[in-house]
Parts: sequence; C-alpha cells; structure tokens
Amino acid sequence: MHDITKVAVTVAEMARLCSLSRSRFYQLMGTAFPQPSRDERGRPYYSQEQQAACLEVRRRNCGIDGRPILFYAPRPIAPPVTRRQAKRKPRRVNPHAELVDSLHALGLATATATDVDTALQELFPHGTNGVDGGDVIRSVFLFIKRQDRPDNVT
Repeated sequence: MHDITKVAVTVAEMARLCSLSRSRFYQLMGTAFPQPSRDERGRPYYSQEQQAACLEVRRRNCGIDGRPILFYAPRPIAPPVTRRQAKRKPRRVNPHAELVDSLHALGLATATATDVDTALQELFPHGTNGVDGGDVIRSVFLFIKRQDRPDNVT
C-alpha cells in the first residue's frame, strides 16, 4: 500500500497510512491492529515492523487476532482548507456618489450624478478643497432645488 520509509511513526501517521480516521484506528488497536510501542517518555509510536503489520492488516482485511475486518473505501484526500478572502466592496465609479446619497437622504430623490457635477462646476469652479462638507451639500442642495422649481421647468 505505502512504502515504509520512516523508522517510527506516530499513531496519527499510522492511521493516515492505513487511510483511516484516528478515532477508528484507536478503536481497532489491540484487536485488528497491534498496540504501539512506547518511547522513554511513554509516547506511543509504530516501528517499521509494526507499520508493516498494520499495512498488511489493511491490505488483507484480516486483523492480528485472525478475525476478518471490513473497511470502508478510503476517503479521498481533501484539499487543504483555505481562508476565504472577504469580498471587497466595488469601488464607486461616480466621484460624487456620497454627495448624491446625501441629497437623497435630504429628500431630493431626483438628484443625479450629472446634476451634482453641474452644480459643483457652477458653484465651486476652483474645486471644493478647503470648503466644509456641510456647506458643499447645502449649496448643491439649494442649487438643484432652484433648478426644479415648477416655474423654471421648460
């Protein structure tokens, strides 16, 4: 099934080599699979001989106790879990979108980006740098409101 290249492997590695979950491997230790050896600290490991015995049990479907054991088909190896990146909010193409949103919030639902652009060019020909944002909104609001007067509609 697998080439044995390590002198010793952990129980988790042995379960992986046998294509079993760690919990299922622990269930079968001592009956179908041999008990692991222990190092001087008491940590369990499988030597090369024990690895060969475990892989033979898996290959033959016959436990070390001589009883047949049925395994489900090995699970396909799942791709590594990657973190999903948060979707970026799309950039607003309209440079005056916040201003249009503010005008809509003030009840000027018909205001468009073109209306705002026209108002800004008329009211602030040299730009709005250094002008308070509230003053800009108020000026643009009043400018557009004057344009929409019933006696001014052609």
